[in-house]
Amino acid sequence: MYPLPPKYNHTQKRLQIVFRAIYFAVSLSKKAVNTNALLFPSVLHHNPSYVAIDVQPSNNDRLERSFMEIDRKALADLVREKNSDRLHTYGGAKELAAILQTDPEAGISSAEGSIKQRIDAFGSNTYRKPPAKSLLRFLLEASKDSMIIILLVCAVLSLCFGIKQNGLKEGWYDGASIIVAVILVLGVSAISNFKQSKQFEKLSNESNNIRIVVVRDGRRQQMSIFKIVVGDIVCLKIGDQIPADGLFLDGRQSIPAIGYKGHRWLWSHARYISGIGKVGLLVAFLVLVVLLIRYFTGQTKDERGQREFKARQTSTGDIMNSIIRIIAAAVTILVVAIPEGLPLAVTLTLAYSMKQMVMDHAMVRKLSACETMGSATTICTDKTGTLTLNQMQVTEFWLGNEPMKGKTPTDIAPDVGQLLQESIGLNSTGKIYTSPSSPNPEITGNPTESAILNWAVFDMKMDINTTKQEYEKLHVEVFNSEKKRSGVLVRKNHSETVRVHWKGAAEMILARCSNYYMENGTVKAIDDEERKQLEIIIEKMAGKSLRCIAFAFKSIAGHGVICENLPDTQLTLLGLVGLKDPCRPEVKAAVKSCRKAGVNIKVITGDNMFTAKSIAIECGILNGNEDLEDTAVEGITFRNYSPEERMAKIDRILLMARSSPFDKLLMVQSLKQKGHVVAVTGDGTNDAPALKEADVGLSMGIQGTEVAKESSDVVILDDNFNTVVMVLRWGRCVYRNIQKFIQFQLTVNITALCINFIAAVSAGEVPLTAVQLLWVNLIMDTLGALALATEQPNNDLMECRPVGRREPLITKIMWRNLIAQALYQVTIILILEFKGSSIFHVNEKVEHTIIFNSFVLCQVFNEFNARELEKKNVFRGVLKNKLFLSIIGMTVAIQVVMVEFLKRFATTERLNWVQWVSCIGIAALSWPIGWFVKCIPSERLPSLPFRTTF
Repeated sequence: MYPLPPKYNHTQKRLQIVFRAIYFAVSLSKKAVNTNALLFPSVLHHNPSYVAIDVQPSNNDRLERSFMEIDRKALADLVREKNSDRLHTYGGAKELAAILQTDPEAGISSAEGSIKQRIDAFGSNTYRKPPAKSLLRFLLEASKDSMIIILLVCAVLSLCFGIKQNGLKEGWYDGASIIVAVILVLGVSAISNFKQSKQFEKLSNESNNIRIVVVRDGRRQQMSIFKIVVGDIVCLKIGDQIPADGLFLDGRQSIPAIGYKGHRWLWSHARYISGIGKVGLLVAFLVLVVLLIRYFTGQTKDERGQREFKARQTSTGDIMNSIIRIIAAAVTILVVAIPEGLPLAVTLTLAYSMKQMVMDHAMVRKLSACETMGSATTICTDKTGTLTLNQMQVTEFWLGNEPMKGKTPTDIAPDVGQLLQESIGLNSTGKIYTSPSSPNPEITGNPTESAILNWAVFDMKMDINTTKQEYEKLHVEVFNSEKKRSGVLVRKNHSETVRVHWKGAAEMILARCSNYYMENGTVKAIDDEERKQLEIIIEKMAGKSLRCIAFAFKSIAGHGVICENLPDTQLTLLGLVGLKDPCRPEVKAAVKSCRKAGVNIKVITGDNMFTAKSIAIECGILNGNEDLEDTAVEGITFRNYSPEERMAKIDRILLMARSSPFDKLLMVQSLKQKGHVVAVTGDGTNDAPALKEADVGLSMGIQGTEVAKESSDVVILDDNFNTVVMVLRWGRCVYRNIQKFIQFQLTVNITALCINFIAAVSAGEVPLTAVQLLWVNLIMDTLGALALATEQPNNDLMECRPVGRREPLITKIMWRNLIAQALYQVTIILILEFKGSSIFHVNEKVEHTIIFNSFVLCQVFNEFNARELEKKNVFRGVLKNKLFLSIIGMTVAIQVVMVEFLKRFATTERLNWVQWVSCIGIAALSWPIGWFVKCIPSERLPSLPFRTTF
């Protein structure tokens, strides 16, 4: 299959027409000269006064002339219309390949000049993406929030009335301060969202950069889907994504295509929070009503101690200014009360974890999978390549019941060696490329095929490529995950010899054999005793963790008979090979970590029971000293259980061998039905239903097909089980970081609401101004999310049991922590509100500054408490989180600037060192309070009478 070009450009069309005209004129003039030479030889054939040099056309010249036969528009129209009649005018798919200078076997040249010419002539396999959202767009979206609009309106009105009453020099401070504070909040929020969108865009680009296999210079090469050009031969296997519109050249797989008049067209991209917000709204409304009532009843006083409102005496401007100030305070309380920072915190922690996981070889395709993985109770994993290294090597070879260890290829009878060479070379999807510059051939294919071909070429000295040239493939039956075998019907060139060769799982092939070859070339019948002996050989190899593959054949009588269903009975066994795929060294520790975390590991594999058991014991999933009767079953046994029996036994099953994709799907469905949160690994196209059914689908990045990747939530880039466990750790970290932020934010919400409501009802004013509340909102939302969303996973996460599906997001432990901190903060701030002046012997402005300073510093110190929900040591690992420390430092620095240098902007007064120390001491008391509260066992806490979810 080769790709066809993207959209045709009108300017290039005109250049193409001009080029054709020039080419035609030159050709016509050459023809005229040649004709004149024939008519007037005596005139033209005089002695030349120059030396003639014959310049041979270069490959690029040939390409240019070839591309003249079909231009970009014609090729684009051809594939867009899927017009087979027009394709016939070029002579069909293979003739079109010749026009495009494409060799059906060797592909195109990989020379840089050749590739550039193809791109210049037909374009590249890329597309123009829509422009990403700009920072201005994020600013505009953030400014559409109704609360922000009301605040800005109040700020503008306050600015206008302030200037009118007090003049431009003094009247602009209040309104302008609110405007600046709102813009600051909008800017920080927009910049944060903009950066996260860039991060997600980068991850999306990596996800779309699919790797495909093409043939260039006779070699199979893996490259980006965006680097293929017109004329490339693309090798597709089941589950691959078709990288561009093109034509089907050759193959025996089932590929999505349109067939018409013998030609097949390939389609591009086909595939071979409300609770706290309501409370905040109520409190804000009550504060608004109380403040308005107190104002109009004359219970509020101005800076001189006079009543603010006097009937028929207070001017309209003063009344409007006071009303605007009251509305702004109420709206600001609402802004602080609504937990708008939660979506930002979730986005930040997901983006941060996704970025870190890519560095740890896992690419998240679905955001919610991060958090869901943290709740996983069961992981169903493949064996090959996940628990093992996927570096297979033939370690044993048997001819019949005779081991061939230590023997050379010459010890095998020639006819047996020839048949074995046919079976290995012809019944294989692997390729052998011999380079003139290298003495050793290059072998490509899946790990099993590559291991067998390596053994055949280097150990058995077989000439596989010559064998392929001597035979014609008549029919192929591809490997089937249920039958566990593949077959090929071949005929020797210039001969009537027709044979069918089979290769697959040893016990499956042996069951269909009636004879076997011995080392000396003798054919021997397989009786019951011989069959039992061969089965023991297979079991012993499987017991050594070897994958046992058998080769068998059958000669077919007749003259070139092509069988649609290949004969698979009465076969003759040619040999057995055992492939060793070592267990990954880090898997045992990873399995132990999962068990400690309360997560069950179940191995689901297509290998036979003996091989699967051996690997499972080696990895620590099974205990070889225990009875494995109920823990290890075969797929057919599990499939035949009654629903009741299956549900009763499913928790004990740790290994399912000889399983099909349907068995894996059935396992996932049964586990979910029993209440488990299931994560599943898969790499094949047939695994797609199980990957979609699972709570978290984990596909393999190396061996996985595009169908499997598209069906999954996370791609394991290195196919390593240890990476699966790493995703589990990050999933739990994401969930825990969200809980940390919620605990921190709710503490601020509850404290701010209580302080402002009690102060408004009792004193007729709120202790925190609109600007101060917006600064608190910035600390609580954006900066708090940044500080707490970037905590790294620690070992404690893998010592907790998984979070159940129905467990509340806000736990009893979180309520214990936040209520204790909120009670302390409300108590201390109200004491300062009513007794602060007498305690510190200061005026009202300094008192309010102390309240504001203490409140902000309490949140700073409480951020440390929020780092640990249960552990008493809140400083553990804090030095590793540079971003957390930076945000804490920046918050304190800005707070100092607001108190000491931005007095008019923040409505503050400078504090002396005694007052600063007092504020810091008040805030620091949250640490011992947090430590003391965590001494209360969670078991003694009362159960929540309500569910708390967001």
